[in-house]
Amino acid sequence: MNTTTNDVVSRLAALPTATISDALDSLGIHGTLHGLAPLTYGFRAAGPAFTVQYEASGTERGSVGDFLDDVPPGAVVLIDNNGRTDVTVWGGIMTEIAAARGIGGTVINGVCRDVATSLEQHYPLFSRGRFMRTGKDRVRLVAVNTELTINEVRIAPQDILCGDADGALAVPAAFAERVAAIAEQIEDTEARIIEAVRNGSTLVQARADLGYHDLQWRKA
Repeated sequence: MNTTTNDVVSRLAALPTATISDALDSLGIHGTLHGLAPLTYGFRAAGPAFTVQYEASGTERGSVGDFLDDVPPGAVVLIDNNGRTDVTVWGGIMTEIAAARGIGGTVINGVCRDVATSLEQHYPLFSRGRFMRTGKDRVRLVAVNTELTINEVRIAPQDILCGDADGALAVPAAFAERVAAIAEQIEDTEARIIEAVRNGSTLVQARADLGYHDLQWRKA
C-alpha cells in the first residue's frame, strides 16, 4: 500500500462501520454487504480488497485457496462464492497462512469452516455462516483481482473493505478520503451530542443544536 492508501485505511480502521455507512449514505453510495457477519464481535478488519471469484466446478476438478500466495500483507480478501452456504471456500490452513503473512482479514459471500482456528489466531473472518463441507472439487476459481458485485454492491480491487461487530462494507477507493472525512465529522458530532446530554441538555435539543439530522443528508 502507498502512503496515501495507508493513511486512509488507518482512518477508516479507527471508525465504526455504522458511522462509515452513514457517510456512504450521505454521498449516495451503496457499499454495505448485507448478511455478512463476523465470527465474533471482537473482529475488526480494514484494508484494500483482494477480490476472488468462484463458481460451481461442474465436472471439472477445482481447488480452494491457491490464490493466497498472491495476497499482499494488509489486504483484505473478498471471496464471492455466489452466497452459497452448502460448501466452504475458507478453512484452517488458509487462516494459519493468512495470519502468518499479515493479511488483514477475509470477507466471504459464502461460508467458512475450521472457525476454532480463526478464533485462536484472532484472524478476522466475515461470512454468511459456517459449514464443514469442503468446496474442493465442488467449486473452481474463476478470477482474482477483478470487479465483483455482491448484494448489488460493485467492489473493485483496492476498494477499502471494513468490518467490525456490525458487519462488513466496501468504500470505493475514489471516495475513500471523502468518506473518512465525513465519518470523522459524524463521530465528532455524536460525541458532542452525548456530552451535551450528560451536561443537562435534552437529546432533541442537542441533536437540533448540532445538526444531527442533516449528517446523513445526501451531499452534492
